[in-house]
Amino acid sequence: MVSQLNKQTIGVGIVGTGFIGPAHIEGLVRNGIRVLGLVESTPELAARKALELSIPRAYGNFESMLADPEIHVVHLATPNFLHFPQAKAALLAGKHVICEKPLALTAVQSAELVKLAAEKKLVNAVNFNIRMYPMVQQARSLVENGEIGDVFIIQGSYLQDWLLLPTDWNWRLEPGLGGTLRAVGDIGSHWLDLMTFVTGLKITEVYADFKTFLPIRKKPAKPLETFTGKLLTPEDYVDQPIKTEDYATILLHYENGAQGVLTVAQVCSGRKNRLFFEINGSKSSLSWNGEQPNELWIGHRNEPNQLLIKDPSLMSEEARSTASYPGGHAEGFPDTFKQLNKKVYQYIFNGDFDKKPDFPTFADGHYEMILCEAIERSAREKTWVKINS
Repeated sequence: MVSQLNKQTIGVGIVGTGFIGPAHIEGLVRNGIRVLGLVESTPELAARKALELSIPRAYGNFESMLADPEIHVVHLATPNFLHFPQAKAALLAGKHVICEKPLALTAVQSAELVKLAAEKKLVNAVNFNIRMYPMVQQARSLVENGEIGDVFIIQGSYLQDWLLLPTDWNWRLEPGLGGTLRAVGDIGSHWLDLMTFVTGLKITEVYADFKTFLPIRKKPAKPLETFTGKLLTPEDYVDQPIKTEDYATILLHYENGAQGVLTVAQVCSGRKNRLFFEINGSKSSLSWNGEQPNELWIGHRNEPNQLLIKDPSLMSEEARSTASYPGGHAEGFPDTFKQLNKKVYQYIFNGDFDKKPDFPTFADGHYEMILCEAIERSAREKTWVKINS
């Protein structure tokens, strides 16, 4: 079956234009996809953002966007607590959905979305965009092709420093908006998804240890925009107890007997957005650092180690498809949105929704919800928790 939609006829709506919404828009525009309209928290903000981002339509609310027959795909870049109700409403309205992670706040909710998307035969994706770095794709190819042998150890971390100070504040700190997991749900889920993608291995059980180093933070008493251009004074803050984790270390057992360990934290000075992994196999090892995304380290026992610099002519066919520029021309974070959208929309245009997608779907988002709930339970009960997927 061939879809009647193409680049000239498809209409896309964006919900949320904070940090990540414009990244979605840029990735769409670079693929020649028509972004027709957007929704924000207020009609006034939507109108202003539509003007800034050159989007022709600013909807007064989410329901108005869903009622527009020219909108075929909805991108959700809203706070976490809105993902489930908005994704469900979009599916019921017959729209394809691309959602930021986490897909929902509970595995029960994410399971419902997987089921509904299948019943409606609608394309669905979760924005695990880090999969789309060319050197991550190359790492996956090397594992798939047996280049590193049997996987022994999967280790790494995802470290940031943007919540280091007591006065650092964001809606993700509030469980009602971001969920009861913070560091693990926000960034740990990216690492966990990435390792399943690269190795092809599922996790069988977890043991987690959490720590909240800043149990009381200073929350601005008014919206942050109010203070643009001036320093905050002590009177501008209120004390806010924090119930979510600043740090987590998680032991992982994988299905083939591989062992893993992940450290996640958002209070690490100097680490701006460092996702790091190392995979040790029976033949060789692989290592990748998201702050230097165009390099893949390959470690050997009986020959010199290698540092492979992103160059399509030296990469596998699968990895080459996510590299748009020749060797020596760096590709980074914005390019991952471009590459993910390219895969999702080509799938929509082809129209064969029975074919296995080559991008992360709601099923992947649901698996991450199962993992996160097990990790949270393990940290609470101080015990190993099996994954029942």
